[in-house]
Amino acid sequence: MILVIAEKPSVAQTIAAVLGAKEKKDGFLTGSGYIVSWCVGHLVGLAEATTYGEQYKKWSYDSLPILPQEWKYTVASDKEKQFKTLKELMHRADVSEVVNACDAGREGELIFRFVYEMAGCKKPMRRLWISSMEDSAIKEGFSRLKNGEEYDALFASALCRAKADWLIGINATRLFSVLYNHTLNVGRVQTPTLKMLVDRDAAITTFKKEKYYHVRLVLSGAEAASEKLSDRSEADKLKAACEVSKAVCASLVKEKKTAAPPKLFDLTSLQREANRLFGYTAKQTLDLAQSLYEKRLLTYPRTDSAFLTDDMSDTAAGIIKLLCGKFSFMAGKDFTPELGKVLNSKKVSDHHAIIPTMELAKTDLATLPESERNILTLAGARLLMATAAPHTFEAVTAVFECAGQSFIARGKTVLSDGWKEIDRRYRAALKNKPETDDADSDTEKTLPPFTEGQTFENPTAKVTEHDTTPPKPHNE
Repeated sequence: MILVIAEKPSVAQTIAAVLGAKEKKDGFLTGSGYIVSWCVGHLVGLAEATTYGEQYKKWSYDSLPILPQEWKYTVASDKEKQFKTLKELMHRADVSEVVNACDAGREGELIFRFVYEMAGCKKPMRRLWISSMEDSAIKEGFSRLKNGEEYDALFASALCRAKADWLIGINATRLFSVLYNHTLNVGRVQTPTLKMLVDRDAAITTFKKEKYYHVRLVLSGAEAASEKLSDRSEADKLKAACEVSKAVCASLVKEKKTAAPPKLFDLTSLQREANRLFGYTAKQTLDLAQSLYEKRLLTYPRTDSAFLTDDMSDTAAGIIKLLCGKFSFMAGKDFTPELGKVLNSKKVSDHHAIIPTMELAKTDLATLPESERNILTLAGARLLMATAAPHTFEAVTAVFECAGQSFIARGKTVLSDGWKEIDRRYRAALKNKPETDDADSDTEKTLPPFTEGQTFENPTAKVTEHDTTPPKPHNE
């Protein structure tokens, strides 16, 4: 028998169905030569400080630092039953090998290895490494199981992270709590993040607003603005001088520019975009993406890659065709994807970018919770945008000289919408229309057809008043 251990019961059930392990037992499924069981998140973890000696029961300055020479592990008190089940299964005489089918990432490796080692298992271990929970991906993954030793470095990395969290968290929390006589939680990640928030808050609190001015010339319906002026009287003088002078177009620069399509989502960029569009926190987005992964609708979310592997061309083409028929905002749009933009095996580490799967063909999007539907549609829209044509436009910068000062007018003319048309269609289909990025310069107007040397006698001028603005608070 081969024992397969997944990270969660839901994933174990999906794997068991593919392997033909249909007989339900207490804490596992069995059949067709397989036993499929599961962890329940972190079953085993690093032991608390108190297990290293009586002197650590009371928080005191003199007992610090706590630096374990030999690390101890403990089974989570509420998960002892499942650990006992896994230990018994590992030691069963008819089990010849164990397959680690926990999530294919650093934490999944740690969860499995802690259980494997705590149970004292010495049986051969192999690794299932997949990026999708589709039946076809699971079958392919089992046809090419890797030797568990190939992932020793990944386990070492996870263990290093866990120990760093423990050493900093336990010691620094006790130290600051004792020094300030108040429980102060200090952590490897949370404390530097908190400092960023405190620094930004201080910059906002101490910010002093200052006024500045622009003089603007109105020329053939376009406006050309001076540089910032800090003195109102100086701005008024320049305005008066301009109105009795002539403005000359000193230079006219036209540049054809290209805005490349956005890359596919890795986890961080998905979290950032989902926060901007829907207000989801990073954790909510990860939880939703994980749920969609377990429903086989989305590929593995914990990835830092924004590309697909070179052999995924046909898969991507099939999914894009499916999305064009599934998404109402693509109705009537003739779309030919440029797949080469998203394929690059050299830029894929453990897992490829996050995209929907072909399982979507069997799914009515309306049956999904709205939040999951939002994430799935967002990932699908990004795949369409990433394989669309570039957005091209002509940027025009006109510089005018008047009363000894320079005034600049900027404009743009769109030559080809490219991927931005899909972006617009997608945004228009959203319930609450998000604002476009500040950086999005689509708001720039088309300039009149100026020519170098063109003059404007006694142009109309005006002074506009502005305030400097404090830095914005950090968002998610």
